[in-house]
Amino acid sequence: MHVPDGLIAPPVYFAAAGLAVPFWIVAVRQVARTLDEETIPRMAILTALAFVLSSVMIPLPGGTSAHFSGVGMLAIVFGLWPAFLAFSGVLLLQVLLLGMGGITTLPITALSLGLVGGSVAVLLHRAFRARNAILSVALPVALGVVCAAAVMALVLGFQPAFGSDANGQPLYFPFGIAVTLPVMVLPHLAIGAAEGMLSVVALRFLHRNSAAALLDE
Repeated sequence: MHVPDGLIAPPVYFAAAGLAVPFWIVAVRQVARTLDEETIPRMAILTALAFVLSSVMIPLPGGTSAHFSGVGMLAIVFGLWPAFLAFSGVLLLQVLLLGMGGITTLPITALSLGLVGGSVAVLLHRAFRARNAILSVALPVALGVVCAAAVMALVLGFQPAFGSDANGQPLYFPFGIAVTLPVMVLPHLAIGAAEGMLSVVALRFLHRNSAAALLDE
């Protein structure tokens, strides 16, 4: 879901930036208040894993892509705000160092993947953690990926409404919701399921004691 510059209309990406900035400020304040020396190394490891996972792109029609993210795993372990801030940093590094996605679309990606995907993962983890150890991680991560993809599909699908050229061709992303929803959501059903199970394995491997306790809550 790394969307290049030029596919999103200025009113949309300016609105997304205006929405994202207050959330980033809240995230910085929350992390500054709660992050401790014991948490930093664990968070660095999982953020690095998220960087690697989200750098492997599977191209989709229309100029976007599918990939793992690691946001759900970060959100379950560290909470929504640290995960949102960490993944926003991952996206920024990917734009600047790897040319993945665009600067103008970064707030949209951060909001959809980091905030929406992370929120879904955290809320569902809280709902399921008393029922099943594996399900409390795998399902929230998977559904977080799918919901984030759906939000991005809706944003892209509305772009043809923001103007056309003299030949009637859309100025920005050319496909409507009838195309973007199935093209983006269906692949992410499989990607979300795989990322859910990968998150379970990664948490057990990287944080044998703390992750086992988390999964068994």
